[in-house]
This record gives sequence, structure tokens and C-alpha cells, in this order.
Amino acid sequence: MDNRYRRDHEMAYNADESIIAEQLRTKKAIREYNKVMPFEPEKGMSCLDSAGLNHRENVYFEPPFHCEYGSHITLGENFYANTGCVMLDVAQITIGKNVMFGPNVSIYTAGHPIHPDSRNSGYEYGIPVTIGDNVWIGGSCVVLPGVTIGDNAVIGAGSVVTKDIPANVCAAG
Repeated sequence: MDNRYRRDHEMAYNADESIIAEQLRTKKAIREYNKVMPFEPEKGMSCLDSAGLNHRENVYFEPPFHCEYGSHITLGENFYANTGCVMLDVAQITIGKNVMFGPNVSIYTAGHPIHPDSRNSGYEYGIPVTIGDNVWIGGSCVVLPGVTIGDNAVIGAGSVVTKDIPANVCAAG
């Protein structure tokens, strides 16, 4: 079982040459996206496709945008992320339709061992994040690994989301 398989199945893995090569391809495509947007939208969408993002119509990241793999991101229609969005997509990030992010929103799926000996081994793992439909996440929020945010939720600016958020609520803190 190789490290890419382990990564994609939520198992601990090491970032070997094949994983680093995948990240570099994605970073090149996303760097080009950040360069051409918003002035060349067709080219920008082509860059997102090259990075492997699975998306519907009317998707936009205000530059700069950063992600690790791209292929672990699924976006519904009418998605908007303001400037400075970071998606550490070691595991799957699934986002519904009609979702808005304020500036500097970060979605983290990456995790590292807590014990220092294990952490120093270089192992990491990913836990998926799911965001429902009609969600608004305010500026400078961080969503941590394993979180699910329900439909119609609003996350107040500056929040660190450590636990699941039910549908139809406003959460902050």
C-alpha cells in the first residue's frame, strides 16, 4: 500500500516523492489561477480544472487562493471565497451550493500526531470537512479537521470551528 493510497483513505502517511510531485503540479496551477484572475476568467477556471477541483457553475476564489492537492475539493454551484482562502485538502473538503467565505477563511483537514516522537517521524493524516448548502463563513475563520457545518449555518468572523455545527444556527467564538 503506497502513501497516496494511505493518504486518500484517512491513514497515516509520509509525503514521499509522488505526493510532493502531486502538490507541485497543483501549486503551479493555483499560482497561475492567482496570476490571471479576475481578468481572464476562462483561463482561471481552466487552472482550477488542472488542479483537479471538482466544481459546479459559478465558482470563484478572489486571489490569492491556496490549496495542497485540489483533487480533494468538491464545490457546489454559486461558491464564493474572498481573498486569502486556504484549503489544506489532505482529506476531502466537500462544500455545498450557495456558500460564501469572507476573507482569510482557512479549511484544514491535515492532522499530525500529538506525541513528539510520532510527530517527528513525518507522518500526517487527513480527516474530511463537510460544509452544507447556503452557508456563510465570516472573515478570518478556521475550520478544523473532521468538522461538519450544516445547511443554512452562519459562522461569525474570527471563529475557530472545532466541533460540528448543526443546520440553521449562527455560531461564533
